[in-house]
Amino acid sequence: MSKTNTPEGTESTEQEAGAQLSTAPVEDRGPTLPRLGVIGWVRWFWRQLTSMRVALILLFLLSLGAIPGSLIPQSGTDPLKVTDFQKAHTTLGPLYEKLGLFHVYSSVWFSAIYILLFVSLIGCIVPRTWQFVGQLRGRPPGAPKRLSRLPAYATWRTEADPEQVRTAALAMMKKRRYRAHLAGNAVAAEKGYLREVGNLAFHMALIVMLIAFAWGQLFKFEGGKLVVEGDGFSNVLPQYDDFKSGNLFDSDRDLSPFSFTLDKFTATYARTGPEKGTPRTFRADVSYNQGADGTSKKTSIKSNHPLDIDGTKIFLNGHGYAVNVTVRDGKGKVVSQQAVPMLPLDSNISSQGAIKVMDGYRNAQGKKEQLGFSAWFVPTFAGAGKGTMFSQFPALDFPVLALNATHGDLGVDAGLPQNVYQLDTSHMKAFKDSQGKPLKSRLLPGETMKLPNGAGSITFDKNISEWVTFQISHQPGDTWALGGALAAIFGLAGSLFIQRRRVWVRAVEGPDGVTVVEMAGLGRSESAKLPEELGDLVGQLHAQAPSAPEPEPSTSPTAVPAAEGAETK
Repeated sequence: MSKTNTPEGTESTEQEAGAQLSTAPVEDRGPTLPRLGVIGWVRWFWRQLTSMRVALILLFLLSLGAIPGSLIPQSGTDPLKVTDFQKAHTTLGPLYEKLGLFHVYSSVWFSAIYILLFVSLIGCIVPRTWQFVGQLRGRPPGAPKRLSRLPAYATWRTEADPEQVRTAALAMMKKRRYRAHLAGNAVAAEKGYLREVGNLAFHMALIVMLIAFAWGQLFKFEGGKLVVEGDGFSNVLPQYDDFKSGNLFDSDRDLSPFSFTLDKFTATYARTGPEKGTPRTFRADVSYNQGADGTSKKTSIKSNHPLDIDGTKIFLNGHGYAVNVTVRDGKGKVVSQQAVPMLPLDSNISSQGAIKVMDGYRNAQGKKEQLGFSAWFVPTFAGAGKGTMFSQFPALDFPVLALNATHGDLGVDAGLPQNVYQLDTSHMKAFKDSQGKPLKSRLLPGETMKLPNGAGSITFDKNISEWVTFQISHQPGDTWALGGALAAIFGLAGSLFIQRRRVWVRAVEGPDGVTVVEMAGLGRSESAKLPEELGDLVGQLHAQAPSAPEPEPSTSPTAVPAAEGAETK
């Protein structure tokens, strides 16, 4: 029956022809949204989420999401920097706040990626684990009907009995650590199960690393403390000079009770050669107590050799010198006696600092005032007329202290934070010498600087102390993260380099009563080693079941010559 030659008829004919030529299943043609239903869409979403492709995409997104957490100040670790950033960037600040870039690791989008990655990995691991357990409990499958079609194949004829050949093949396979068994007239063997073990170990290690990373970010803390020789530190929050912690950190619960005292700091340097001044030894000798009632113990903290107390590590982070000074008023009364840490400015420990006398001082008229001394210290001075206040060597060979004296209001009562190494001289006046110039002086240990008009003095004491900055940190997930990383490396190596393969040995009696032996191998992935391995197995079995002598050639013109020896491909 023919179609009418109309536009409608032509369109209908083309649609029918297109439907007949299409290779897509009938149910896949056209819209499929109404046919899936809610359960169908849930299954589809679950299959997509637990696929390896989506897991890799989520892992990549997680690594990208961690970049702003490293480059942009975070409110959980340094809120002052966040405030400064928002003041300096009036456009980016509000945008970053809306995107959660100031608190990346606790933001909604980062948490969503994290949770989806967890679900994806677990959904991928669980079914594969059960499938692998089923494979371990089962046996290798029987031999295919046509072994000659497999990529690695060998055959020969032998006078040995088929049962004898199969028994020898089974013993040989087990000796080579194959899982082998008799399946009909053939021996089925399989090897390389550690490949799947490595694959599963890699995915489980990723989960361990993700958990360790999250645990470490949420419960970590890190702080710094400057301690002068003879002083100590207790692990309580007010004792820290600076402190950063995770979002779920609780100082009352997570700070381990311990304390330590810096008994002595020792530093040695190269004295000669091109490495002159290079540090050789940094060692802090400390006495520490673990717990509220712990006994005192002594140890040494060195560079890259921290002290570990209940998982909290105390690192040696930096060092410098602290000048001991004694300040007296006009009546000779000691109003301040302190060890003032000096801030190193170069590798030879040329240092700068500020000496502040905030209480107890009265000037020549008996009026209360505050004193401030801008200080520069060099452990090895070049000598008068031989250079400025820059040290020639980091050790205490020729220490000199230079001071500029001022008096007035230090501004410490304003409630604003100040740099301990600098003076705020906006409300200070410089002391004047006899020529009306600002009072300055260079002092050797034991020397005294007199303030004009009987206002008092400051003495550079002979004992010069050293100070050490300690970094005190607790990363609860470090050990688990390291273990997960090592397991991931070994698991990935196993999944890449271990090949899973199967070998079959069939021995049957031929039409002429001679046993025909066939051996074939099949790998789960392409590998050049499979034919070599099969060749070794063939050689070992052939030694126990050698080839039978070839039959006499027939004089009949229709006879087909027999193959010589074993035939392989």
